[in-house]
Amino acid sequence: MSASGGTKAIVAALAANLAIAASKFVAFAFSGSSSMLAEGVHSLADSGNQALLLVGGKKAKREATPQHPFGYGRERYIYAFLVSIILFSVGGMFALYEGYEKIKHPHEIEHWYWPVGVLVFAIIAETFSFRTAIKESNVLRGQKSWKEFVRHAKAPELPVVLLEDLGALVGLVLALGGVGLALITGDGVWDGIGTVCIGILLVLIAVVLAIETKSLLLGESAGVEEVQKIEAAVVDGDAVTRIIHMRTLHIGPEELLVAAKIAVRREATATEVASAIDAAESRIREAVPIARVIYLEPDIYSEAEAAKGADPEATPGGPASPDAEH
Repeated sequence: MSASGGTKAIVAALAANLAIAASKFVAFAFSGSSSMLAEGVHSLADSGNQALLLVGGKKAKREATPQHPFGYGRERYIYAFLVSIILFSVGGMFALYEGYEKIKHPHEIEHWYWPVGVLVFAIIAETFSFRTAIKESNVLRGQKSWKEFVRHAKAPELPVVLLEDLGALVGLVLALGGVGLALITGDGVWDGIGTVCIGILLVLIAVVLAIETKSLLLGESAGVEEVQKIEAAVVDGDAVTRIIHMRTLHIGPEELLVAAKIAVRREATATEVASAIDAAESRIREAVPIARVIYLEPDIYSEAEAAKGADPEATPGGPASPDAEH
C-alpha cells in the first residue's frame, strides 16, 4: 500500500467526520432527533477511529529492537482491530439502544430544518471523503473487485476507511429516511426505526472489519503473485536447483518474511553454497522489494525431506504454494 495514499484518505475522512459530528450534535440539540444523536456519536466514533489509524501508522515506523527484532509493522493491524471494536461498541450498540428508547418513548421532531439541513451537508462531506478513499484505493486495486480488495489487502487503512465511509453514507440515508417519515407522518417512531437501522448497519460493518483484521493479526502469507515471483527468483537452475519447501509471512503491510529450504548441487562447496544463497536473496529482493527478512537453508533434495516440510495446501507437483488468504 502507498503509505501516503492511505494517510491522505484517513486525513480526508477525519476532517469530514469532525465537521459532520459537530453539525449533527447541533441539529440534535435543536430538534431532539434520536437519529441525529446516533449519527453524531457515529461520526465522533469514526473520528476517533481515524485518529487511531494515524497513531498506528506512526508507531509502526519504529525501528526494530532486541525485544521486537522484526519491528513494529503489525501495530497497524492492532489499531485497525481496535477500530472495529470501537465501531461496534460506541457506534453500533449506542445507536441500537437510542433507537429502542425512541421507539419506546417517541416524541415529535422539532425544528425539522436543522436535521434535514445537517444531513444534506453530511452527505456532501462524506461523499467527498468516500471519493478520496476510492481514488486512493484504485491505485492499488488494479483488476480486483472491491470485495477482493477489502478481503485481501495487507494494509488495513484503506479498506477500513472505505467501509467506514460507505457505512456513513448509508447511515445518513437511513437517518434522512427516518427523519423524513417522522415529519411526514408526525410519528416519532420512524425516527427511532431509522436509528435502529443505523445501529444494525454499524454492527455488521464492525463484524466484517474484525474478521478481516483478525486474519491479518494471526499472520498471512504473501499474495499469489508475490509467491510466484519469489519462486521464480530463488531457482536459477544452476546453483539452486529447486525449492524444497517455502513459507512466507507478512510481519507488516510492507514487510515480508521469506523462509525456504532450497536444493543445491551435491558437489557444491561451502563457498559456492554461500554465494548461491546471497545471489538468491538479491534476486528475491529485486523481484519483491517488500521481502525484508529472508532465511534460506541449503539442502540436498530428497522426496522424503520435501514431504516433511510440504505446505499442506501446496499445489501437487509445484515447488511451493502460498498459504490460504482470508
